[in-house]
Amino acid sequence: MAKNALLEIKRSLEPHVGQKIMLRANGGRRKTIERSGVLEETYPSVFIVKLDQEQHAFKRVSYSYADILTDSVQVTVVSDEEQVRITYIQH
Repeated sequence: MAKNALLEIKRSLEPHVGQKIMLRANGGRRKTIERSGVLEETYPSVFIVKLDQEQHAFKRVSYSYADILTDSVQVTVVSDEEQVRITYIQH
């Protein structure tokens, strides 16, 4: 079940490689970290985001698909026409 959920999240991210995304991550102790960048690559267990250089001290971050599944990270794909949030909805 969980493996299928992670695969579905990965498949929902793959068409957006190269597009701008917004990240909201749980930073612990009631902190929320917001970042923006470009979805650079998807791998079997993680995805890589190249961050906007003027806003962040480092170039890339990686998150696992389980982070999206557990809602530790919220990913929103931003385009001119719309914003699409990537989530997993249990069937």
